[in-house]
Amino acid sequence: MDLKKIFAVSGKPGIFELKLQTRTGLLAESLLDGKNTTIGLRDNVSMLAEIAIYTAEEEVKLLEVFANIAKKENNGPAISHAVNQNELLAYFEEVLPNYDKERVYASNIKKVVQWYNLLQAKGNDFFDALATHNAEKVEE
Repeated sequence: MDLKKIFAVSGKPGIFELKLQTRTGLLAESLLDGKNTTIGLRDNVSMLAEIAIYTAEEEVKLLEVFANIAKKENNGPAISHAVNQNELLAYFEEVLPNYDKERVYASNIKKVVQWYNLLQAKGNDFFDALATHNAEKVEE
């Protein structure tokens, strides 16, 4: 699954895979429940490939964070996003030790973990995706 076709929509739970672009918006499949839905042009859409996490030094692409989680979990599922806040923060510190604790909130971490688990359940290989992303970056 190409992260360039995966996005989140403000106010809607889960993440979506772009199926078709229409003149009135997007037709997408929810990775949460598998249902097709229409996303309007006025909805606030964030492509996962464009999202980054603040660290003390720089911003780290979400794909790199997913690869760190996959490495920690041996390509298996991460902890549940519904665990208590302290567990969630401790887990994320193991995955990305230098994340900016003032600008990255528990709600952001909760989304990252939930998105990782949704994508992992769909069979994503984050190491291949990261290698492809890095190869594309070198070509540019």
